[in-house]
Amino acid sequence: MTNESHPAPTTPEQGTEDERPKLRRLQLLVGMVSSVLSQDPDLTPRRSQELIASCKAAALNMFPGKELAFNLIYKPRLERIVKERFGDMPGGV
Repeated sequence: MTNESHPAPTTPEQGTEDERPKLRRLQLLVGMVSSVLSQDPDLTPRRSQELIASCKAAALNMFPGKELAFNLIYKPRLERIVKERFGDMPGGV
């Protein structure tokens, strides 16, 4: 017998039912930005920084107040791609 008043707990990775589509969109966005960062032949270091900033802004629009999560989960991955492609840049990415 289940208790209808208490929904099953979710893990942070699962999110709630309402967050799943947004999380999927965020993962798709980060994947596309990763592809551009690693494959665009015309990409400059400055433009790569702008793409990461735009990605972060979109993520925070979808998930307000989750800047720390973005900075811990997605930003290092994106910055690693830029570092592998352009090397260390003064002032970091």
